[in-house]
Amino acid sequence: MIGAEFESGESFVQRLDPRVKIVAVLLFSVVVAVSNRFEVLLLGLAVGLCIMLLARVPMRQLVRRLIPVNAFVLFLWIFLPFTLKGEPFFSIGPLVGSHEGLLYATRISIKSNAIMLVLIALVASTSILTLGHAMHELRVPQKIVHLFFFTYRYIHVIYREYLRSVNAMKVRGFRPRTNVHTYKTFAYLVGMLVVRSSDRAQRVHNAMLCRGFRGKLYSLRQFSMKTADVISLVVMLAIVVTMGVLEWIRMV
Repeated sequence: MIGAEFESGESFVQRLDPRVKIVAVLLFSVVVAVSNRFEVLLLGLAVGLCIMLLARVPMRQLVRRLIPVNAFVLFLWIFLPFTLKGEPFFSIGPLVGSHEGLLYATRISIKSNAIMLVLIALVASTSILTLGHAMHELRVPQKIVHLFFFTYRYIHVIYREYLRSVNAMKVRGFRPRTNVHTYKTFAYLVGMLVVRSSDRAQRVHNAMLCRGFRGKLYSLRQFSMKTADVISLVVMLAIVVTMGVLEWIRMV
């Protein structure tokens, strides 16, 4: 989801202060995740679409990032209507789908897409280094910021290590099947990845200590709030509060 495809644009959203983006994404995601009223969820989806249009996200990249999320949502659509008890709505042979199950699956679909649209538009338009330093400016604990940086930096290294191990298994004639040998082989593969990752982490840590690392990251960029940033944050806060009030009215 986070990549460099969107960073070179000149849209309004890409020029916003990254701290504003993080706060807006966090508040919006929390409100949408805890809401159940369809009016609130549809408003959140509309907001996500508007932000996505303002960010000028390439449609091809957007669809590519939404496919995995909706694939999982489709999996839920297959099971939820038949597993949640409620008023029968339809039947497929001996299976009876409930009205409550359909509503629950619909809510999850809207929530997932609304949150992902905002995440893609706001977060993916910011470089990883800038995003990490913005988290540091927002007083996020340093250990979390370090974990964020190193996870992004070395997830590709671990993936290349995984591909090398898989290719080595294929060269030796391994073909995955549904038997004990296959399960043991994949277990050994995971174990080797853990061991090699631990060894690399220790070597990287020692190299950083040799270079004088003392647990603090430095940035050459100075963040400053502009008028557009303040206005955008106020508008987003107003939208989030409106959604929260609409949901609270239903609960009362």
